[in-house]
Formats: sequence, structure tokens, C-alpha cells
Amino acid sequence: MGLTSLLVSAEADAVQILSRNLEEIGVEVETTGDLQRASHRIAERRYDAVLVDCSQETEAIDLIARTRETFGARECIVIAIVDGENRVRDILAKGADFALYKPISVERAAHSLAAMRGLLRSERRIQPRIPLHSTTAIAYGATENSGATLLDLNESGLGMQASDRLPPKCRVYFQFAVPGNSATVRLAGEMMWQDSTGRVGIRFGNLPQASKRILRDWFQASTCAQEESEKATPANNDDSKERLSAGLGLLSAAAGDRRKPERRGCCLGAQVYRAENNVPIRCNLTDISSGGCYVETTEPFSVGTPVEIVVHTQELKLCLSGRVRSANRGFGMGVEFVIRNAQQKSHIEQLINHAKAESKLLG
Repeated sequence: MGLTSLLVSAEADAVQILSRNLEEIGVEVETTGDLQRASHRIAERRYDAVLVDCSQETEAIDLIARTRETFGARECIVIAIVDGENRVRDILAKGADFALYKPISVERAAHSLAAMRGLLRSERRIQPRIPLHSTTAIAYGATENSGATLLDLNESGLGMQASDRLPPKCRVYFQFAVPGNSATVRLAGEMMWQDSTGRVGIRFGNLPQASKRILRDWFQASTCAQEESEKATPANNDDSKERLSAGLGLLSAAAGDRRKPERRGCCLGAQVYRAENNVPIRCNLTDISSGGCYVETTEPFSVGTPVEIVVHTQELKLCLSGRVRSANRGFGMGVEFVIRNAQQKSHIEQLINHAKAESKLLG
């Protein structure tokens, strides 16, 4: 079943831009300009994302609160569409995950919805994916041997970077070998989402038994190796190598050897601010350690940028300071924590413990 959304706005231009962007990333969209009608739809149908125009602020806040009560904290992403007149803090406190500021431009919508799509992708995925970097050729429609790079993989789907933009809802055919196994995996899958950077999410269809067995064995072996690696204590004491290289584990197999603090995979929604800038960017933390974290975003800040990160879960609302240490356009940025006091150190420890507890629940 595909992803669904409800867009609640009476502004024709905003509806047109947002609807087009939602459809481009593989999210089905329903629209209404009536807040009362939207309330009835939410009571009748489950949505993965709800976008609410806050022009009528009191009624919009009520709808946001009702949406959060109906769907819970992890079942639905709620986006508030706001302007300079809105009380954004009150709106976020009532359950909105993040705010999209007017005027709505194609670029701003694409950036915000890509972040939303990343959250939906992470929260709905029950089985974790193993990062890898492998080139392959794909076929779809009338196109054959189109280049692509596999980014992550599990038994039910994969993420890839496509050389060319794929048509909506297409079926994609793959042929590749997994690391450590020379046998060829042949399979087909359905495109579930596609963002503006060329990243594509694929859900596999009926797998041939031989390919299914190869993927299962590889996934189990990779998961065991990853767990053993996390338990191992690095032997290198070179201080220069103890500095954070957050996120580079996704790009280089050797990066784990350079990361002194234990890295913990996670899925934590966050608001990231440039220093002295109060406009947030909604992102997703995909791993965290005592030294830093990796922030998934299609538009990372430049290296050296001071940032403030606000993480809000059901139990916690924590603020962290940091500085961008690595930036990978279209993917995200590694942030090194700047610990100024004992309270901030405590906040980091709480987040790591939260990520550990979350991984046990999902595992």
C-alpha cells in the first residue's frame, strides 16, 4: 500500500505546488479547503501525512491536535503551513512536527517534503537496511541499462541513486551481486518514492527463490557483522582520529575504524537551526554517538556552520549545540557536538539511551 496525505488549504497556488511535489515523491494526496471536512476525513481514513494551512489559526490548531490524538506520535507526520503572523511555537506544541513557511515556492516545498518523506520512510520501515555503495544497471519501461548506485538494501527493498529521473509508479528491474557473494541477484520492484536529488526507494515484488535466499543470507551475515563491530573497542589511540566523522560510515567502509565513540543507529525527528537564525529545518537524525550525530537532509549546511538541534520525542525535548563537520549534498551532514556544560552532556546521554531503547523495541 502506498503513502497517503491530506492537504488542507484554500490557497490555490499553495495547493498546486504542494500537490505536485507530493505526487513526485510518491505520496498520494487528497485536498480540501474546509477544516470541518478535513476533520471528518481524518476520523474516517488513515493518512501518513497531514498538511494544514494555519490561516484560520484557532481552527487549524484544533485540527492539528485532533490529528495527533487520532493517529499518535509515530503514525502520521503533521506539517503546519504558516506565515509571520502565526504563533508557531503554540502550533508546534499542539502536535505539528514542523512548519512550512509562506510564501510556498517550488524549492521550499521540495526541500520540506523531501525531509518529510525521509521521516515517513524511516518510521514505516520495520526491517533496517544495510548501507552499501555498489553500481548497477537497471531497466524500466522502454529504458534498459540505465546507471544507478545502490545505497542501502534489505530483504524487502532498497534505496538507490538513479542517473535519470524515473517515471511515476514504474516497475524497475535489477541485476547485481551483493558484497561477498559472486552469485547474481535478479529481481523486480515497485518505485515507492523519488526525491528531487535522484534518490529512489524500491519495494521488491515476488522474489525468485534463488535471489531471495542470497539476500536473506547476506542480510543475516551483514547484521551479525555490524553487531560484532559495535561491540568491538577501537585499538587506535591517535587523538586526531578520535574526532567525530559522523555519517561517513554510509560512504566508506573504513569510517567505522576512525570513529572512537560508539555510533548508535536511530530514527529521531529534529529541528535544526543555523546559529542566530530562528527558522528551523525539519530533519531526521539517523545515527548518534557521544561525539556527534548524522542529520539526514537534502540541503546540508556548509562545513563549519554552527548549529542548534532540537529533538522532541514523546518523553523528551532536548537542545544540543554543534558544528557541521561533513556535508554530503542530497544526503545529509555530520555534526560534531559542542558540549558547553553538564546539562548538555546529560542531554546527549539521554538521546543515546533513547536510541538504544528504540532499537530494542524495533528489534
